[in-house]
Amino acid sequence: MTTDTAHLAERIDRPANDVYAYVSDPANLIAWAPGLGSSVDRIDGAWFVRSDLLGRVRVEFAPKNGFGVLDHVVTLESGEQFLNPVRVVPYGEGSEIVFSVRRMPGTSDEDFAADTGRVSADLARLKEILEEGN
Repeated sequence: MTTDTAHLAERIDRPANDVYAYVSDPANLIAWAPGLGSSVDRIDGAWFVRSDLLGRVRVEFAPKNGFGVLDHVVTLESGEQFLNPVRVVPYGEGSEIVFSVRRMPGTSDEDFAADTGRVSADLARLKEILEEGN
């Protein structure tokens, strides 16, 4: 059961469809979210990320959709799963990406702050990558 959720957002000067297309491709994960892992591989149709913090994890995104839903389930080697809600929505001429970081039971304030800090940095990196081409 989660106890807290931090909704972290970043406005990106790119259309929502562009942001969605980039983020929904797991091959791009280590470019914009290096905190998640150092390498990504597709094995038998499933995506796996090698993480310094978590070991080898499976990442499974929601099916492609027209609503900007990029929810993904991270499955640890232990079998424990975590749902990460993510949305890309139009915002004027650009878009906004919102990542909901959930605090798992037993997570200290310091660890939760570190988690949200990593995600904020990842979203800022995503913005930088996607706006470079403009």
